[in-house]
Amino acid sequence: MQNSLVKLRTQTPLYGQLVIGPPGAGKTSYCHKMQAFLEKIGRKAMVVNLDPANDNMEYTSAVDIMQLITVQDAMEQFGLGPNGALIYCVEFLETNFQWLLDQLKSLDSNYFIFDCPGQVELFTHNNALKNIFAKLEQLGLPSMGLPHVNVLSKADQLKDQDAKLPFNVEYYTEVLDLSYLLECMDTSRLGNKFKQLNAAIVSMVEDYSLVSFLLLDARREPSLLRLKNAIDKANGYVYGAGEEKNINTLLACAVGAETESDRMERDIDPYLS
Repeated sequence: MQNSLVKLRTQTPLYGQLVIGPPGAGKTSYCHKMQAFLEKIGRKAMVVNLDPANDNMEYTSAVDIMQLITVQDAMEQFGLGPNGALIYCVEFLETNFQWLLDQLKSLDSNYFIFDCPGQVELFTHNNALKNIFAKLEQLGLPSMGLPHVNVLSKADQLKDQDAKLPFNVEYYTEVLDLSYLLECMDTSRLGNKFKQLNAAIVSMVEDYSLVSFLLLDARREPSLLRLKNAIDKANGYVYGAGEEKNINTLLACAVGAETESDRMERDIDPYLS
């Protein structure tokens, strides 16, 4: 396997996205829409499905873990529940990493979108996915850790909900003074129960400026373009991987050159009623 890894590292630099998030966040729909958008602008992107329970794929996957094993297989063979079967499948993929490596080597692309399972146990209580991603890093593919881009998906639904929010949308996307949010949470019975925990989380986020969000409506190309640009900066694609570039484009992308009114018009206003 080591020889295979060395061989891949000497080829064209590899780029991509690890798409993670809770079940129902719209990961698979995003992968489909982003792949189609990238193809439209001339970037050949391949989607890799790492979710062994993903039976509603909107895209055609270049690599699919379900060709190796499925959650249904594990449930029937070992009498496992859905979550246990999912963990087994991911551990099975880790054990058979060479299969994944061979599949990736056969593809004619240097840009991959990995559609990951959403169950939180795979990221908090199990190291299989972490180990798989660590091996993929040896190929030059993106790390699960940093850099990362936080996305608030299904932003089109804000038009029906923004009037019910205690603060404007920008407050949540820019993660402004969270003490106000903490006060709102503390008015509920659940908020009082976890008051100290919530305060500790707020303090950590504010102290390290850890979180901000980009709004995404995967049905709108301008929204996909804004997110693509942010991802290209995060994974380094913009600095020399693919499409023809000029110095002005690179500098504008590097410093994020735009006015506040432009940012509001592009990032916030389309999602408000």
